[in-house]
Amino acid sequence: MAARASHMIGSPIDSSTSLLAAQTHDIVRFAMGSPAAEAIPTEVLTEIAATELKGADAFDYAATEGDPSIREALLRALEGTSDETSADRLTITAGGMQGLDLACKLFVDPGDLVVVESPTYTNGSGTALSYQAELLEVPVDTDGMDVEFLAQEVERTGRAPKAIYTVPTFQNPSGTTMSLERRRRLLELALRWGSVVIDDDPYGLLRFAGTDVPTLHELAEGDPLVFSVRTFSKIIAPGLRVGWVDADPSLQPLLIAAKQAMDTCTNLPAQRLVAGFLREGHLADHLVTQRAEYQRRKVAMQESLSEHFADLAHWTDPEGGFFLWVSFDQPVDTEALFEVALAEGVAYIPGNAFSPAKRFPHDLRLCFASTAPDRIREGVARLRAAVDRLRESTA
Repeated sequence: MAARASHMIGSPIDSSTSLLAAQTHDIVRFAMGSPAAEAIPTEVLTEIAATELKGADAFDYAATEGDPSIREALLRALEGTSDETSADRLTITAGGMQGLDLACKLFVDPGDLVVVESPTYTNGSGTALSYQAELLEVPVDTDGMDVEFLAQEVERTGRAPKAIYTVPTFQNPSGTTMSLERRRRLLELALRWGSVVIDDDPYGLLRFAGTDVPTLHELAEGDPLVFSVRTFSKIIAPGLRVGWVDADPSLQPLLIAAKQAMDTCTNLPAQRLVAGFLREGHLADHLVTQRAEYQRRKVAMQESLSEHFADLAHWTDPEGGFFLWVSFDQPVDTEALFEVALAEGVAYIPGNAFSPAKRFPHDLRLCFASTAPDRIREGVARLRAAVDRLRESTA
């Protein structure tokens, strides 16, 4: 085996999909971070398919950097937003995960230091580990990554990171958003150290409360050290596996070469579907609907948590995105709890999944986006029953 094989840890989040499919009893699913089935614009996409996929070339290979139809539609859709960009910076990918893989492939050598948030998105840290990076976990609070902690660590060790991986807006798994002050400070430090900032922002368009914060892409003003990863998985449909990266124009030949050694091109029929969705103006109306619905579901989850867990735990209050992070005030082993909860009919992701060093044994992530309010209330009640069962069995 190659040396890198031992660093391929897989994803507890993605593995939950197979685990849940094998269950035969009713389960409220707070585990996978995906839109609800009813949130996916299936009818609109089906109508678009009737026109976009009827040509003889619709199932051919595509240009590696992306089919012209989606590149043009995406550039227009981003005009006037915090992610506005130009064609020479844009490369279409097979979802956000391919964007993260491309970033690590281009920038991370074995033994390089890569900063990740703690907790962080499992697949992001896992990708860095698959390229044999050494990880530095930096705490997250209500204002996102603790950038001053990072600065102090670099000062203490004398070792600057090669890359800094962050989910700055409605972070996965905590739901928190990095403040504007910290975003500016992070870019300042990255410039000083020569560190690449891998800016993973799948949820930024799903703000349902509060005030927009400029993206790292916008604040960087074209700085080549910022590599932005985006996806349509959270805002249209995850099964499309279509996303994009926004990077310095000098990197596009390398991105094309790297993709050609991976998949030649992103799935062309899916690109055409997304292009039609954008070109016909569906995205804006769709986002309005989804923001309102996700806020309704978040409120339902918080109210249910207040009803059932006020004496045991506290949780985050996101202004957008998909997730709540629950921290038990009295120790509850959320990995041991998982099996009990599954038997009770509710699924979540244990906190240790979001830390390579397993720093969160008494925390868990709940996805509110994929579940209707009535089912959310049922699921939280089942979760409390599972906690009570576990505590009784270990008393």
